[in-house]
Amino acid sequence: MTESIDEAVAILRRGGLVGVPTETVYGLAADAANDTAVRRIFEAKGRPADHPLIVHIGSAAEMGSWAASIPESAQVLAEACWPGPLTLLVPKAGHVLSVVTGGRDTVGLRVPAHPMALELLRRFGGALAAPSANRFGQVSPTTADHVCGDLGDAVDLVLDGGPCPIGVESTIVDCTVSPPQVLRPGGIATEVIARLLDGVITVPTGPARASGMLASHYAPRCRVEVVDNLEQATTNAATHAYAGLRVDILDPTADLVTAAQQLYNWLRNADTRTLDVLVAVLPPAVGLGHAIRDRLIKAAGLG
Repeated sequence: MTESIDEAVAILRRGGLVGVPTETVYGLAADAANDTAVRRIFEAKGRPADHPLIVHIGSAAEMGSWAASIPESAQVLAEACWPGPLTLLVPKAGHVLSVVTGGRDTVGLRVPAHPMALELLRRFGGALAAPSANRFGQVSPTTADHVCGDLGDAVDLVLDGGPCPIGVESTIVDCTVSPPQVLRPGGIATEVIARLLDGVITVPTGPARASGMLASHYAPRCRVEVVDNLEQATTNAATHAYAGLRVDILDPTADLVTAAQQLYNWLRNADTRTLDVLVAVLPPAVGLGHAIRDRLIKAAGLG
């Protein structure tokens, strides 16, 4: 591991791209202070230039170096949840590159909980811009093999930290508005955010302001169809099978922790099996169910 991280640091310092494991999904990392390197992320992913990136920092103490100011809500959430699967949208400091923020006056910051990611940040000595390490809009990677298969030679090195233990992206909270808004449900449940902020949060309105807010995202090649219960899934699957389509049912409701860990593997497997349709049961909107519902709805293009 030491040699790999040393090599990764050298690559990042010369403007290269590194696949990095986090507790959520694998990220495609570049030096957040290097304009040319960050632009390589957009090229490798095929990502729209106005879609902002999340900046990964090594500790909550570094937030002041990237934020023009730190809202009270951001301070509360950082103290309670970092390191962890939470991204905080705050006013950006003047030096933060426009290419990182998609031209916006805010920046998303997070401290990852994965030991390899934290060690990389410590040795690198700076911040890393790191969206998910996959082609834009497609299924996120939760293993090093996924990154290699998705990006190939576009990434200079992939650090293998094993399967991601959470399996869905970080929760994104906009702390620049009052009350704060959960822009993307993720690894920390919306109920936890609400409790930490004394119950005061709202749902987002208007255009996308952060990663993962587009209507279609996290999508396999096969068609994803979402339903509310297993009975409806069974009926729909039978109809599709009768029409000669290759179909299967995805029911993540029994164990939300395992479902989050395996969700992207299941979506990728649907393509490996050349399914035409995957009928997915939406879990209740509680705990990790918020994030799983969000990913399935966007995989179906209904977000």
